Amino acid sequence: MNIAFVSTAHIHTKGFIEHILKVKDGRKVAAVWDDVVERGEKYAKMANAPFVADLSKLLADSSIDGFIICAENTRHLPLLKQVLPVGKPVFCEKPVVTTVEDLQEVRALHAKFKTPLFCGYFQPFDGQMRAIAKLLQEGAVGKVTRIRYRNAHHAAYGRWFDNPDVAWFYDPALSGGGAFMDMGTHALHLVRTLFGPVKEAWAEIGNHSGIYPTVDDFGIAQLRFASGVLGTVEAAWTQTGGIGGLEVVGSEKTIWNTKDGYVISGSDEPIKPIEAAPTRVDRLVAVIQGKLDAETLRADLDATFDTVAIMAAAYASAKKGSWVSVS
Repeated sequence: MNIAFVSTAHIHTKGFIEHILKVKDGRKVAAVWDDVVERGEKYAKMANAPFVADLSKLLADSSIDGFIICAENTRHLPLLKQVLPVGKPVFCEKPVVTTVEDLQEVRALHAKFKTPLFCGYFQPFDGQMRAIAKLLQEGAVGKVTRIRYRNAHHAAYGRWFDNPDVAWFYDPALSGGGAFMDMGTHALHLVRTLFGPVKEAWAEIGNHSGIYPTVDDFGIAQLRFASGVLGTVEAAWTQTGGIGGLEVVGSEKTIWNTKDGYVISGSDEPIKPIEAAPTRVDRLVAVIQGKLDAETLRADLDATFDTVAIMAAAYASAKKGSWVSVS
């Protein structure tokens, strides 16, 4: 399985390459392209792969089985316009795009070329979350009324983005937003996957640390789901401790996270994980091998597209100070 990297800007690029080199199932990095030559050549050397300076040449290479787009957030769309017509599976880092206008273009592209496409989300596919999803489907908590999810770390206080290679994370022209765009997109994708479409959002998004002042470093969003569920999502680069994760309040029971794992009311034992689904590079390999059915990919892409719209409504709400409909 020959995998090509289209840009190496994302902070996860190194980890993806290391994972490909570690897993011995025939996968390999066959080529690397980047608009920043020095950066691309560095990661190509790490991957023991050639650096290809001409993107059109890379896209025309019949030996490539799939693509990984690790570009800056706002540069996804121009690359998707070139990569999706090739028709080979595409793993694009999250979020797929940052605005509803760009989302309309991606939707049209995908409808036209029907290329397998997914993003770098992983929370819903973890064995623990899949076990929780199964409990919810079985009605284990009764009618879900409220949910909360926090996805946060200390990147600002840890100065994670001081490295020039990832300084774009606090350049709004390239990132499209700060911590809420970066971490909140995971949270929104998870709750959209588990609890369905969102109708309205209200958010407070700002900067607490002053360390990367050009973008937000925290955000809190209130969500009204089409199902009637009310939700709260928190995301930050300023989380200095505590337990994050999911809380689900139902009419009969509640699920919440503890230091020992997730628990459900009435049980002393943590909820046992079930088999995880493949994510990120492993998901790309599974798609190349035909191991993920079209409906599974379609459902996740719906959640991925909706996440962009929810995110846009949250940022709009933070500016307006009022509830905003999700378009």
